Amino acid sequence: MKKLSVLFFALISSITVFGQGKDVVDIAIGSKDHSTLVAAVKAADLVATLKSAGPFTVFAPTNAAFDKLPEGTVANLLKPENKAQLAKILTYHVVSGNLDAAAVMDAIKKGNGKAVLTTVSGGKLTASLDMGKVKLTDESGNSAFVTVADLKGTNGVVHVINGVLLPK
Repeated sequence: MKKLSVLFFALISSITVFGQGKDVVDIAIGSKDHSTLVAAVKAADLVATLKSAGPFTVFAPTNAAFDKLPEGTVANLLKPENKAQLAKILTYHVVSGNLDAAAVMDAIKKGNGKAVLTTVSGGKLTASLDMGKVKLTDESGNSAFVTVADLKGTNGVVHVINGVLLPK
């Protein structure tokens, strides 16, 4: 009977957890491919902001994307004295509003092949199509591709990208 009670409690707990919506931060936390991003969001004190009502569109670099940066870059950015710079880089990956893949594609079409997105940090990202994939280009000309789109959260949408974009 005790095993049955434990099983029942575990089942009810699982249903409760899965029944609750995840916000954009929870989506990243739930992904093994975004542990570097999660550590950076925590170090920059952006968790509460990104858990707020939003809506937000987050272009979320993977761990592999962060690994492409020059050696020591991530460790340096995670230092407390670089918190402002880290926050600027992270908020450069966030756009206000709920831009799912269809909205991004529509903006690209309306812009004759390009859509300029204003980030929360105040910078610009240019979305375009390259070989049928959405490509984001930062203000310095660096690019990243959306590899997974439309991870919908309670306060926005997350699109996984394969590069880290940097503001000017």
